[in-house]
This record gives sequence, structure tokens and C-alpha cells, in this order.
Amino acid sequence: MQNILIVDDDKLTCDFIAEILEEFRVMVKSTQDPQEAIDLGKDHPFDVVISDINLQNRLTGLDVLKNLRRSLPEAEVILISAFGTLETAVEAVREGAFDYISKPFNINQVKAVVKRALEKKQLLHENQRLRSQLQTIESSTSLVGSSPRMLEVYKSIANVAASKSTVLIYGESGTGKELVAKQIHFNSPRKSRAFLAVNCGALAETLLESELFGYVKGAFTGAATDKIGLFEEASGGTLFLDEIGEMTPAMQVKLLRVLQEHEIKRVGGVKNIKVDVRLVAATNRNLEEMVKEGKFREDLLYRISVITITVPSLRERREDIPALISHFLKRVCPVEDSRPVISKDVLEVLMNYSWPGNVRELEHTIERLCQFSRGGIITVEDLPAKIQIKEKYQVRGFFEGMPTLDELERRYLIHVLDTTRHNKTQASEILGINRRTLYRMAERYGIALKED
Repeated sequence: MQNILIVDDDKLTCDFIAEILEEFRVMVKSTQDPQEAIDLGKDHPFDVVISDINLQNRLTGLDVLKNLRRSLPEAEVILISAFGTLETAVEAVREGAFDYISKPFNINQVKAVVKRALEKKQLLHENQRLRSQLQTIESSTSLVGSSPRMLEVYKSIANVAASKSTVLIYGESGTGKELVAKQIHFNSPRKSRAFLAVNCGALAETLLESELFGYVKGAFTGAATDKIGLFEEASGGTLFLDEIGEMTPAMQVKLLRVLQEHEIKRVGGVKNIKVDVRLVAATNRNLEEMVKEGKFREDLLYRISVITITVPSLRERREDIPALISHFLKRVCPVEDSRPVISKDVLEVLMNYSWPGNVRELEHTIERLCQFSRGGIITVEDLPAKIQIKEKYQVRGFFEGMPTLDELERRYLIHVLDTTRHNKTQASEILGINRRTLYRMAERYGIALKED
């Protein structure tokens, strides 16, 4: 609810103006003392101030205006005077008054001026909210890196953002395919509309169909009301289909029809509903190979891949790792004084690690390091066990002597057990096996497992 302050040395005038403003449903406060008005402005976020200029006091309405400009710079101040002059009007405007009304005033005129002032304040609030949203969007969609491979990605985003064409994003898991999709959306003419995402591999076929197209009441058990799907909800905006290679053949047919006809039909419904959605899809699979194997429709592939963008793995852009580390440190520890320092040895290890989980794995690693670092400095000992093991392989010459595969496996098992101090749960997790298999491996290689 918006707040209005009325300043006039005549209480009847204050009450009269307050009565005029009742239809606006605002909070109204009034005072006959200009100094009190100035003091109130320091503690209350008034949206609009209505003040008489000629107050029976050493302070005038212009003094109120000048002081409130400092304490309430975004408040709209409306001045009223029974002795209007050109000089007063010019000074009022120069000091930043929203409007200037002469007495005797017309009720409709006061209403019209106040209405404009309230609408302007509402727009300012809305703009601030949108700016805050955009800052959040900027933070959540930021792509970090200046390597040649990432510059190619940036160029592609810039070139395709303004078009309506479908985009297919290739990349390994954890490379940031959804971030690329968001950047395409938020740099497009659709940026003020919805960006919605769904992982096609995370939902069963029936659930995915209901999620995408919605359903009508009674379509299936539990469908107590109508529900709109993501295609309708994202109309005018962008829909991101992640892991589209996991979509079943039946769903591929339905998606192809939407792309061809630009309309959907809710599950259990009979009415066709027009939708205006830009589709961006992503996959970590080779869809061309899937087409050859008969697992993905060729016509659908042509529809979704009008434009293709390939996001490089972190291994292919190692020069971006320091910038990514700095970015994640700032995100996890916004306060600089509480931010840990990464030693040169740690940075070297992180630069040489293979990062099978790509940027997502690096982000989680930095978050973990911030939580468990000792003394504000991150050392090699703070790194996750699997990264430490990789480092030890390089130092100890893991492949020396051209060992057999069995010997490599035996050495690997010994390294894991040494690093985890024979913690069987942690060792099994690193090896990607269960405890029973761990016991069998140890028995096969004659390795005695220490008791927990």
C-alpha cells in the first residue's frame, strides 16, 4: 500500500484532502508542522507528499520540499499555494516538485495530479523490481570464461538470440547447456516472457506428456481439475527441453506435431490450443547416431537443430578454470574477508584434473572446499579424495614399468585404500562399486582390508 503525507497549517484542509484521497486506498498521514513533516520524512517511506507553500511558520512548503529531496529523494512532492507567482512556480519546479496547484483548487484536479504521482511511483517500484530480477537472472545465467572455445559459444548466442529458430545445444553433462539456453532467451525479444525448463530424461512418458501439454479434468485418475502445460505457460517465451535424446518415440511424434502446427492438445482434451513458443533443446548424446540406430526421428532432428551450438567440456578449456574458481568463490563466499585463499599447489592440481563432471563438478568442489577449508587457506589435503588420488598417480609414476591391466587395477585399489585410510564406504564410492565387490577385489589381489 502506498503512503501519502499531507502538510498544511489548517487541520480542516488536511482532513479535506485526506477525504478526497480515500478512493485511492492509500495510507494517509497529516501534520500542521513543517518541521515535523521533515522529521517524518526521515523515518517513513512516503510515496507522495502534498504540502502548502505558505505555512504559518518560519519554514515554508519549499523548505519542506528541499529537505525531503534529501531524505526521500524518490518521493513525489506536490505543492499547493493560494498566492501563486511565476517565481514560486519556477522555484518549485527547479527544486524537483512533481506538480504545483493553486488555491482554490478543484477536487478533480487534485485527484488527477495525485493519481499521476502514484502511478509514477508504482512504475518506479516496478522498474526497481525488474532490475533486481534482472540482476538475479544475470547471476544465475552467467557464463564464465574467455577461452577461444567459449568465445565461439558467445558469438553463436549473439547471432541466434534475436531469431525465432529452434536451437539444439550439444555438450557433456555439467558443461552449462541450460546456462547457454537462458542466455539465448534473456538476450532475445522474448526476454520479458517466461523461460521454462524440463528434463526429458527425468520423467516417465506419461508424466512428461502431462507436464508439456497439460491435461483436462478427468483425463486420468487424480486429474481433479484442468492443468495447463509448459507449452501454454511458456507461450510468448522460451521452452528448454534438456536431454531431449531421452524422449520416447511416441513423445517424439507429439513434439514434432507441435513444432509443425504450433498448437497443442491437452491430455484427454479435444480442443487444439495455439502456442507461440521458441524451443531450445539440449543433449549429451549423438542424435545423428541415434537416428541411424532408429532411436531418434530424423524429421524431428531437422526440426530442433535449425541452429546448433556445442558447449566445450572443461577439459577443452582449462585456461578458464582460474576464472571459474574465482567466480564460484565469490558466489559461495560473498564477503571477501571470509573467502578462503587457494594455494598455488591446489590451483595446479585443479588445472590438471580431468573434470569428468565438468563445470558442475568444479562448482561443487569449490563449495565443498569453502566449507571444509582450515585457517582460511585451501591446501591439497583439503581436496576431495578422488582428486588427491589423481594427483598422486602423477607424482608416483603410476604407469611405470608398463604394468598389466590387473597390476594397474591392483595399484589403483591400493592407492584408493591408502588415501581413504581403508574407509570402505569412501573407497567404494570412489571406485564406483559396492562394498561386496570391494571385498572381492581385495581378496583377488591379496590385499588385507583393515577393520573400520
